[in-house]
Amino acid sequence: MLFNSIEFSIFLPLVFVLYWFVANGNYKKQNILLLFASYFFYGWWDWRFLTLIFISSLVDYAVGIGLSKAEDLRQRKLFLLTSIIVNLGFLGFFKYFNFFAESFATAFTLFGWHLQPTQLNIILPVGISFYTFQSLSYSIDVYKHKCEPTKEFTAFFTFVSFFPQLVAGPIERAKNLLPQLVRKRVFDYNSAVDGMRQILWGLFKKVVVADNAANYVDNIFNNYTDYAGSTLLLGAIFFAFQIYCDFSGYSDIAIGSSRLFGINLMTNFAFPYFSRDIAEFWRRWHISLATWFRDYVYIPLGGSKGSITKKIRNIIIIFLISAFWHGANWTFIAWGAINALYILPLILLNRNRVNTNIVAENSFFPNLWEFVQIGSTFFLTVLAWVYFRSPDIQEANSYINGIFSKTFFSIPEVHPKFMFLLIFILTSIEWIQRRERHAMQIAKFNFPIYIRWGLYYFLVFAVIVFGGAQQEFIYFQF
Repeated sequence: MLFNSIEFSIFLPLVFVLYWFVANGNYKKQNILLLFASYFFYGWWDWRFLTLIFISSLVDYAVGIGLSKAEDLRQRKLFLLTSIIVNLGFLGFFKYFNFFAESFATAFTLFGWHLQPTQLNIILPVGISFYTFQSLSYSIDVYKHKCEPTKEFTAFFTFVSFFPQLVAGPIERAKNLLPQLVRKRVFDYNSAVDGMRQILWGLFKKVVVADNAANYVDNIFNNYTDYAGSTLLLGAIFFAFQIYCDFSGYSDIAIGSSRLFGINLMTNFAFPYFSRDIAEFWRRWHISLATWFRDYVYIPLGGSKGSITKKIRNIIIIFLISAFWHGANWTFIAWGAINALYILPLILLNRNRVNTNIVAENSFFPNLWEFVQIGSTFFLTVLAWVYFRSPDIQEANSYINGIFSKTFFSIPEVHPKFMFLLIFILTSIEWIQRRERHAMQIAKFNFPIYIRWGLYYFLVFAVIVFGGAQQEFIYFQF
């Protein structure tokens, strides 16, 4: 079920009413309702894959119980290994089987052997990368004594399948979400209203900005050989805004929807395109995944400590794994490698945490140096996104070469004035709100009521009138 669908606009209010007026005051009944609603939400796409979520949840629930009773280290490792094998086994089979089969056959051609790889007609379950990582993090945290195992069956299954963030995050941690599911929730009017504002902003970003940008992006990328370098750069910039508004829009709707049920999810995006270096960008982009890899892969490897060789090794590993998480295609690997090269100088010079404050913290406009930093970081990010968007390495390289051709400074053949206006509105509002958790968190400001409601009506009008053709969220494929 898509957030930007008529079905969801009926589903969400119905679950909300049942949650607060039928199961009100009893968190166990609320969890049962959320669990059924979550399975219905996911099953709306393909009910057959509910089995995967159920097995993954059952295994990690049992692993948690087993770890709570096991005292022998060998036995505890065996429980953890079971969780890792099941979760990554599902993920590896459905997402990477064909990729590895093709790569294996291609590698043998280097030795003159031509193998016919076995191809399976595998359907990738929506959101499998998200819920397997969320479930797996519970087992790891329990193993490391960072989280108490729960014996509440329904609460744990709800934790894994909670419908607002089930298919595209944020990837929640058990220590944040589980405690909220095993205690009484009280309706908070102000929090719910603020959640509605965040949902509205998320819909604007997805339906109006991202879906309209997709039309230009698809046209330019699919016909890149026909366009000048300036137009190709414009297409790459539009894709940068498309993927940001598509993905962060989903997160806004997910977080806002959760607040309607008295549940707070972690922030997943913190205005990343206002970053002054690549390190800051990755602290602000897809925060739940970045911190997942930091805590469960990067730090256990040694992080940024140790010799220069180990620092380089750890950065390359973390970015390549993160890239591979996104999909079974060499373009993602290239995208990850490029970002690793971007950030390595900052790590090696110990300047990766220079920009930890809000840009232009004590002024409205950035100074000249901050403006240059933001512009250069955004430009580097845009170039890397070309590999993320392209179907193969050769096409991505050709696209990049086309950008830096002699037509780089020519007038673009595409003149999307409306798209420029949308990006201006988006960036202006987010710049003003860059100190807040989300761009519509305006209740604390003493704006006249007609300004606040005028903005709400404008966003609703824009969603209804200027919304592009309904499209799935980009990150559903991951």
